[in-house]
Amino acid sequence: MTTIPTPITSPPSPTRPPAATTPARDAQGGTAGARPPLRVFLTILELAALGVIGSGLLALLTGLLGLGVGLILAAGIGLLLLVGLVYGLFGLAWFEVARVDGLYSLGLSRLAWRSRTAPGFGGWLRSLGRQAVDGRMWRAVANFAIACVAGGLVLRLCWWVFWSAVIAFAPLTTEGAVDGIFGSRILVEWAPVAGILGVILGTAGIIGIALLHRILSLAIVRTSREAELAEEVRTTAAQREGAVRAADVERTRIERDLHDGVQPRLVSVGMTLGLAQQKIDADPAAAKALIEEAHTSTKAAITELRQLARGIHTSVLDDRGLDAALSALASRSHVPVHLDVRTDGRCSRDAEAAIYFTIAESLTNAAKHSRGTECRVVVRSREGVLWARVEDNGVGGAQVQPGGGLDGITNRVLAAGGTFRLDSPVGGPTALEVTVPCAS
Repeated sequence: MTTIPTPITSPPSPTRPPAATTPARDAQGGTAGARPPLRVFLTILELAALGVIGSGLLALLTGLLGLGVGLILAAGIGLLLLVGLVYGLFGLAWFEVARVDGLYSLGLSRLAWRSRTAPGFGGWLRSLGRQAVDGRMWRAVANFAIACVAGGLVLRLCWWVFWSAVIAFAPLTTEGAVDGIFGSRILVEWAPVAGILGVILGTAGIIGIALLHRILSLAIVRTSREAELAEEVRTTAAQREGAVRAADVERTRIERDLHDGVQPRLVSVGMTLGLAQQKIDADPAAAKALIEEAHTSTKAAITELRQLARGIHTSVLDDRGLDAALSALASRSHVPVHLDVRTDGRCSRDAEAAIYFTIAESLTNAAKHSRGTECRVVVRSREGVLWARVEDNGVGGAQVQPGGGLDGITNRVLAAGGTFRLDSPVGGPTALEVTVPCAS
């Protein structure tokens, strides 16, 4: 870890859902080598647990919905309750997807909150609205409700099996007739037969409900193969578009830097050397001074070319890793930087380059536009994901403009398969978060 201290303290590390993996599957859609009897038994246990606690959770969420609608005109209290309801439904849906995936080893991707498309309160409100109508979340909630109903039936059938077993041994303790199921009366002579039949039917019903739950869960929670392929195509198209735009923005930046910086300096060197050539016989001292001036301008041009090349490709990033590259970047920043990098080994070159470019451009923007006095940079790697946050104490108001630095960050991160989030209210502070998969 490298730390360049300033008075700012680092925020807590983010928690990110683990990257979804797809295990090998058998013909029934479960993990290869899994034992169906054990899976059925675990399904019965989970349904029984949901039958006990699930109805209470559903009643709580339903009551929250009714209370929120009823108080919607009471100073906005109802709106706060409805916002809490959306978060509660999301948490319940996330649990249901994780439960079904853990039970049947389907390799499902974890349910993720709909990302913001704009900064500030408006962006959060729009993401909340999209999450409230998210079809996958509601399918998971529906599957949870069905599982709770099935769990209630499993509990009733378990009681049926237990009482049937008691009836089967009734001749040992009772004479005459015994109380059967559903208020019936059974003669002791027929009690063993009725008890055995009850145990068989009840057990068959429990197993049937467990198998039905699996079928319904696969149909409701797991997305179709066509939908998965369509999502992959959309993601690939977005990444390709981001890569093309990032390359175009980078090319424009290089052309601008060459045209505005290095090219005029080299033209000046050529003109200075031309003047020195004219004066070298008549005024050697003046010619020497011009040559020295040209020499100084040449060294400055070389420095600018090195900086330009560093922006295109950072050799220290490949040689020594992200920590060392960011340390060098922070040491050159015009704004004091608190740098906190904690990574578990190396990620792919594209992922590290995307994080480095994001931080470099953010520090440049902070120095040029934020009028801030301090910056804080935090980088973490966790569960196959690189996460970075850059925050300054400037005036805020940063926006993504086509062709600008933030647009370049967005395209670079999108091309690497990551996500981008900007929060820059007027008055500050400005916070930028990016997440990039290590295997991008």
